[in-house]
Amino acid sequence: MTVTPATGRRRRPQLAAFLRGRRARVTPADVGMPPGLRRRTPGLRREEVAQLSGVGVTWYTWLEQGRPINASAQVLDAVARTLRLDQTEREHLYQLAEVPYAPDREADAHRVNGEVQGIIDALDPHPAVVYNARYDILTANAAYRDLFDLRVMREIGVRNVLWMLFAVPEPDCPLVFRDVELPVMVATLRGAYGRHVGEPAWESFVRRLSAASPYFAELWGGGDVVPPGPRVKTFRHKAVGEIRMTSVSLSIDGMPDCRIVVYTPDDEESRRRTAVLRGRRGLPEDS
Repeated sequence: MTVTPATGRRRRPQLAAFLRGRRARVTPADVGMPPGLRRRTPGLRREEVAQLSGVGVTWYTWLEQGRPINASAQVLDAVARTLRLDQTEREHLYQLAEVPYAPDREADAHRVNGEVQGIIDALDPHPAVVYNARYDILTANAAYRDLFDLRVMREIGVRNVLWMLFAVPEPDCPLVFRDVELPVMVATLRGAYGRHVGEPAWESFVRRLSAASPYFAELWGGGDVVPPGPRVKTFRHKAVGEIRMTSVSLSIDGMPDCRIVVYTPDDEESRRRTAVLRGRRGLPEDS
């Protein structure tokens, strides 16, 4: 991309206007943030965009003001995700920022195709889910939704199992042996983090979850690392009591940063209670 100084000067006001317009259309609820009081900004504030994108407030402010600063593709991708830009808007952002555009390969790699979705659905009555390396839930079957109370995710606005497990008070955590299981999950997260150090989306995720949960921050600071692997986990469900499940991780061709996790009952009583949950499907959530 060849850009003359005069062309760059003409593009900067367009970049500023584009970012302000897209920021105004994203509400706090869209990104899982409380609306707050005395909010006069129609959408997100600049500091909120900066925080969610994992960049400095001053840097983002200068970018939105159209100042002649350098922006990397990595940072622009983070801003684009925060502002929920589609592919056409993302490409336009790159052009205005004078950065060569490349398709979002990470987003493509995390898109669940019909074949994988069919496998997840066919595994019912066994709970099954596709996680990426940050434990975002990319898709799950009905049995997984029976096992986990996903209303917490809707309340916090983040479709991520780590956020769900760390956001609830300890007595409400669906994992019975929380102090055993959560350190393993955080160590698995850190094992994947090594491939993504410095990426704004990852740095923002770790920073925000550390701020939301002192326990996560403590575990993250420990630096332990483990790979994903089979485990027996005990879940607590208000409708049927405790359920022991074996979890197994399966790799997915073409999605190297993602995995299918399948849960199977570990004993007859757990099998019976899982069947009870399946029989309750379709009943009101608070029944």
